[in-house]
Amino acid sequence: MEQRVSLITLGVRDLARARAFYEALGWRGQEVQETVFFQAGGLGLVLWGRRELAADCGLEKLAEGDGFGGITLAHNVRSPAEVDALMAAAERAGATVTRAARSSELGFYTGVFTDPDGHAWEIAHNPGFPLAADGTLTIPDFGAS
Repeated sequence: MEQRVSLITLGVRDLARARAFYEALGWRGQEVQETVFFQAGGLGLVLWGRRELAADCGLEKLAEGDGFGGITLAHNVRSPAEVDALMAAAERAGATVTRAARSSELGFYTGVFTDPDGHAWEIAHNPGFPLAADGTLTIPDFGAS
C-alpha cells in the first residue's frame, strides 16, 4: 500500500451548515448527491451526513456512540484488483473488514476496514477521480458535461 491519503471524509450533522462554514473560510465546494467535495492540495476533503457515512462504512451501530469518530480516510487506487489486494493485506495485518469490497451504483469499487484503534479506511477505485503518477487525486468538475 502506497503511503497516501486520497480523501478525508468528515461526517457532519448539518451539511448546509458545514458547507457554509468551509466556504466562509474561502474554500470552494461542489455539492453532488448530498455530499460536498473540496479540492485540498493533492487530496480531497468531503462533507457527508454523519449517519450516511457510518452506514456506508458498515459502522451504523457506532454512529452516535463511542467507536466512530465521524471521519473516514480513503486510499484511492488504480484498479478493482488493487482494492481486493489491499483489503486482503489489511485484514492479514489485523484490520477488521466492515464492508467487503463491492461495485457501487455510481461506478466505483470500494471496501472499508478499520484499523486496530477503530479508524475507518476506505480503499477505492473510482475512475472518475483521476490519480497522477505520484498518487495525487483531482476532484473532477461535476458541472462539466
